[in-house]
Amino acid sequence: MTGRLEGKVAIVTGAAMGLGAAIATLFAEEGATVLLTDVAEEAGRATAARLARPGLFLRHDVSSPEDWDMVGRAAVEQFGRIDIVMNNAAILIPGSIEDADVADWRRVQAVNADGVFLGCRMAVRAMKRSGGGSIVNIASVGSHSGEAYAAAYCASKGAVRSLTKSVAVHCQNQGYGIRCNSIHPGTIDTPMVRNLREGLGLPPESPVAGDPRQFAYAALYLASDEALLVNGAELLVDSARTVTPPAPRAS
Repeated sequence: MTGRLEGKVAIVTGAAMGLGAAIATLFAEEGATVLLTDVAEEAGRATAARLARPGLFLRHDVSSPEDWDMVGRAAVEQFGRIDIVMNNAAILIPGSIEDADVADWRRVQAVNADGVFLGCRMAVRAMKRSGGGSIVNIASVGSHSGEAYAAAYCASKGAVRSLTKSVAVHCQNQGYGIRCNSIHPGTIDTPMVRNLREGLGLPPESPVAGDPRQFAYAALYLASDEALLVNGAELLVDSARTVTPPAPRAS
């Protein structure tokens, strides 16, 4: 590896599996000390144990302000500062506008929207004291194109998309040296996507999914000093899904 994050301290939420695990793994390979968080403790500790350099795993409910305070304190106490916060944790509960349950709606917003708000707030408070940093929020192509079967999820990712820009402008205006950007993945081969396909009765290969490792390189770029001039941006990692019509179904 090339050491693109050498000496950096990174927090990655939802890091037990899927995109979060791929991001944490790549960040460690590139020289970062990684604090991984998730509610899935066993899988999270297993991912932390496989990293290229020692890290730390903490059980963390991203919808909890108290948990975010705990994670921020732990990072500073253990590693001295926070350079990167990767707000990745998310859930998807299927439901169209007609059949979505109110309790499910609120749970999705709590994790996906409130969790990113709390993560950004903690990051800004910590990073402004240490001279800056990079916040990367994982949104979705669903915030651009919509998905009929995922009303709550798409709404939550739309909130992430807009919040990212608000945070970026605020930090720029304040001169904090903090960047905030969002990444919008298309279909990536993760446990959440596989479970969703199974629940919706979709074939495993429809549509073709990207590899989490490939996606992680987009996160690496925005987290690194290579992207110092990139702030408030949206990076779509979707194989042109949002700019091309879906392929016709085979007859």
